Amino acid sequence: MKNPILVGMAIFLFIALSACSPKESRQTETVELTISAAASLNEVLIEIKKNFENENPQIKLLYNIGGSGALKQQILQGAPVDLFLSAANDPFLELIQEDLIDKSTQVDLLGNELVLVTNKENPANINGFTDLKLNQINKIAIGIPQSVPAGKYAKQTLENLGLWETLQPIVIQTKDVRQALTYVETGNVDAGIVYMTDVYISDKVKVVATADKQMHEPIIYPAGIIKSSANKKEAEVFLSYLQGKTAKTIFKKYGFIVLD
Repeated sequence: MKNPILVGMAIFLFIALSACSPKESRQTETVELTISAAASLNEVLIEIKKNFENENPQIKLLYNIGGSGALKQQILQGAPVDLFLSAANDPFLELIQEDLIDKSTQVDLLGNELVLVTNKENPANINGFTDLKLNQINKIAIGIPQSVPAGKYAKQTLENLGLWETLQPIVIQTKDVRQALTYVETGNVDAGIVYMTDVYISDKVKVVATADKQMHEPIIYPAGIIKSSANKKEAEVFLSYLQGKTAKTIFKKYGFIVLD
């Protein structure tokens, strides 16, 4: 005759083990999302990360920050990325054409402005783009036009103002827009062309001119999910969060133009 106590214990253990099924156990594991994002988004994404992870403790955000062109190349070469936030359409659209981004997830998230900045001391007395051709101007920093969107917009602006050919010998090209900003902050160049949002995170530079929007392509930050992502559900959660009220408030705080 079976011992009723042992039978009861067996039933209890079966129920307990069933309650902790492998499926539920997996659901409680933390998922790490890798986000490749343009350098100009660094600070705003750090603040968004704190808020997002507080609301979604099962998802941890890992940022890979850099120039949009360089990030595009990494994805083309198979880097394990879940979501791409670019500072321009060209790198993003190339990944769509290569069938690496799910086009149905594409969102035009943000806009920005292009500005000419100097160190706050402004020893060269620059007051506008045309002043860049003055004899006392020795160095101007912009991102590499081929891989840094801010650099591409800067070159377009200078070309449309008839200044590019004259200034090209004194243009210092940087790996991303933040390096251009740093060169201005440290006084290594007389001026730089960066985003308005970059000025928001620096107390060492000032805006001396804003580029006319007709002088360059529209500045748009698209976002989308990488097709090879193993965490598409979580990537969708984060992409949706970036379009929500909390994230929009933070974007505006850092000077971004929120696109609805």
